[in-house]
Formats: sequence, C-alpha cells, structure tokens
Amino acid sequence: MAGPSLCLAVMAAALLLTLRADAAGQNPDHVLQGTGVKHEARRPGEDSTITPEDAARFLSCYCSGHCPEDATNNTCQTNGQCFAIIEEDEHGEAILTSGCMKYEGSHFQCKDSPNAQTRRTIECCNTDLCNRDLQPTLPPQPPAEGSPHWLAFLISMTVCCCTLICVTVVCYYRYKWQSERQRYHKDLEQEVFIPVGESLKDLIHQSQSSGSGSGLPLLVQRTIAKQIQMVRQIGKGRYGEVWLGRWRGEKVAVKVFFTREEASWFRETEIYQTVLMRHENILGFIAADIKGTGAFTQLFLITDYHENGSLYDFLKHSTLDTQTLLRLAYSAACGLCHLHTEIYGTQGKPAIAHRDLKSKNILIKKNGACCIADLGLAVKFNSDTNEVDVPLSTRVGTRRYMAPEVLDETLNKNHFQAYIMADMYSYGLIIWEMARRCNTGGIVEDYQPPYYEMVPSDPSYEDMLEVVCVKGVRPTLSNRWNSDECLRAMLKLMSECWAPNPPPASQFSE
Repeated sequence: MAGPSLCLAVMAAALLLTLRADAAGQNPDHVLQGTGVKHEARRPGEDSTITPEDAARFLSCYCSGHCPEDATNNTCQTNGQCFAIIEEDEHGEAILTSGCMKYEGSHFQCKDSPNAQTRRTIECCNTDLCNRDLQPTLPPQPPAEGSPHWLAFLISMTVCCCTLICVTVVCYYRYKWQSERQRYHKDLEQEVFIPVGESLKDLIHQSQSSGSGSGLPLLVQRTIAKQIQMVRQIGKGRYGEVWLGRWRGEKVAVKVFFTREEASWFRETEIYQTVLMRHENILGFIAADIKGTGAFTQLFLITDYHENGSLYDFLKHSTLDTQTLLRLAYSAACGLCHLHTEIYGTQGKPAIAHRDLKSKNILIKKNGACCIADLGLAVKFNSDTNEVDVPLSTRVGTRRYMAPEVLDETLNKNHFQAYIMADMYSYGLIIWEMARRCNTGGIVEDYQPPYYEMVPSDPSYEDMLEVVCVKGVRPTLSNRWNSDECLRAMLKLMSECWAPNPPPASQFSE
C-alpha cells in the first residue's frame, strides 16, 4: 500500500512547485489573441490586472515605411498583427508599406473603410514575418463625370434615345399611310365586269346619274386601271411622269407618281373624288389605283387626255387673237371659281383653294377652253367647323407664282380667304402670260414667264422675296396694251389680282 501513496505524494509536490514558480513570475504571461477581454496575471505579494496592449510582444513582423524606433533589420515586435498596405498618393502612384499593428483596434483597422477618401487596401496576418508575402492591390478606379468613358456613355445613351424616337415616328407615319391606303389594297384580284361597248363617258354619266357625284366606284376604278395600256411618256415633273394610255381604244392620261410623292397622290385623288367636283373647266378624273407591293409601288392617277397640252406649251408655240384670249381667261376663271365656291346641301361641295396655280397646271381642251389640273396641294375649307384642311404633303407651290404673303410667310394659315387671294395673285400672272401672246396690230411679244427679266430661270425664295416683297415689283406691262380695249380690260384685271390691297372677291364675279 506504500507504493501508490508515495506516487501520489510526489505528483502533489510537483504541482505545488509549478504553481509557486508561476506566482513568482518565472514563466511569461499568456496573451489571449482575438479578444478584447482583459485577463489577469498574479504577481507575488499582490493582486493586479494587465490589459492586452500592455502584454508582452510575441509576434515578429516585417516593416517598411512604418518601422518603429526599436525595429532592427526591418523587423518589429507586436502583440497585435502584421500588416501590409497599398495606397495611392497625390500623384496617382501606388505605394506599398508594411509594419506592426498594435493589438488595440487591430480588428477594425484590418477591415479598411470602403468610403476612404484615398484609394487604399490593407491586409493583415498573425504569424512571424507573414506580411512579407502579402501583396494587396488597389480597388478599381470609379468613372469620373468628365472622363472619356463617362462621356462616351452619355453620348451613346443620347444617340440610342434619338434613334429610338426617330424609329418610333417613322413607324407611326408609316402605319398612318398604310391605314389610309387600305381601301385601295382590298380585293386586289377582284374586278368588276364592264360590258363591251361601254365608254368612259357612259360610265361617268351613269355614276353621276346614281347621285353619288364623287366619281366612279372604287372597284370600277381598279378594273379600268388594270386594263390600261401604256403607250408612251408625254411629260415629266417633280411629282413623277405623265403617260399616254389607252382603255378600250380611248385615250387617257396616266399620271404615275414617285413613291415618295404618295401624299400628293392621295391628296389629289381625295380632291378629285369630292362630291360635285366634276366641272367642264376642271380636269376630268377617271380612276386612281396603287399597283405593286414591297419596295416597288406605282401610284396611278388616270384622267382625261388633252392633246393640246398645257397652257404653258400652247403659249410658247401659238399666238392668240382677242377672242381666244378672252375664252382662255374666262374658262380658267370659271374653273377657279368652281374650286373656290362652296356648294351647300346634303350632297354639298366644300370650298377648295389650289395653291399651285400656274400655266403648266392648266390644260387646253379641243374646244379652246382651259381646265385646271394638278390638285395635289389643294386645301379644303370645312364651314361647319370653320377649319382649313391642309394636306400633309411636304411639297410647296412654285416659287415664281407665289403670292407676297406666301413668300414672306405672313399668310394666315387658319383663314381660308387668304388661300383664295393667293390663288388670285397667281391667276393675275397667268393673265399677264396670255396677254403678251395676244396679237394686236401685228405686234406680239415672245413668250416669257413672269419676272423673267428680274430673277434667274430657277429662282430661289430669296430671289422672289427681294423682287416681289422688298422691292414691290410686278411683271412689266407693255405700252401697246393701252391701245386695245380687250388688253386694257385684261390689264385692269391682272393689276387688281396682284394689287397689295386687292378688292373683295365678290367684285370679280361681277
């Protein structure tokens, strides 16, 4: 029994000696890492508490740029952690430094604030000389408002937004035009049987007798358009081409519009098909049609054919006597008057202004009378709402024949009477063209367009504005006109048409 008791006594004595040696300070204090809790170390003869920052330094770190005074061979001692930090100086250069970090606050300092004013990155470790291998990197540079990347971004967004708006506008107008054309695209292959022997005159007479007063039915128009045989081209203008065509042996004029002039085609077709529009001094309308799909589309307007051509062509190659002059002037005035006049009633006709009246847009019939053509820019007046229906076409009138109020942009676009007065100004210039070609006493002037000696052959807006508005000049009058009664009357008429303050329109009807 003495053996076990002896062993226990030896172990107890050894433990007692160890505890006494610790109490006498023979062994180093132990530091609790990673906590902020104070721990106690007992000294012989007293009870005292030692904080972590005052504990013995046990960790060796590599230092560069942050070396304390007691560092040796770029090595420092700490009771905290080793660190390496990279930061950007005021010149934009990256500087890497290393050193020792005290225990106090190391837990937070190793988690650098992301809102620091300067760009920097810090990394920490807790083994001897571990920070020698640390290689922190700077955070990415945020884009500056004035940097090229930021400007490129703003420009790209602006271009994208503008492109989107443009595409939206184009699609909207394309959809709008397509919806307006739908009635001309229905039943493309459908035809109406027109009995053999029926002439265009018969068909038009039957249409007028039916009471519609707005031209042939659409399916009849389509049938006629598909049966037209194109013979030859007889004219060309800014809107398209004019062809001589034949339908069952009858001559017709086929106006083929360019695709970009669809608005003019639609407007002219709409005006011609107005109720009670048909008049002997308005070009006779027969049919309108759209042929083709996709990229290639033909816009047809089929009218009566007049082999004498336009008043412009007629005046260039022919002279007039007083009777012919009066007939041309009177018939042109009758056609213009029919356009301008509103016919009241259930099947009434609105007042219409031409807006592009000139000698090239007036045709000569076989009987020597005029008929007015080319209504692609015409405006209608709705007396019920007191509104002027202006077409969406981008075309404008002919500069040489524009009234002063059109040239200087003072025309009241909301007042229909202003459009009528502008037409009367153009009519006065046409009378001047005809009067020059009237032979009296064997004297006749060569054909010339209005203002021929004052502006170039293709005058600009500025040219016409300077002559007509700034200088207030009107076409030159011939002295011989005062010696002839007929030409004196024409002279008075044209002067009133282009006067700065013309008389009321009612005076012309007298």
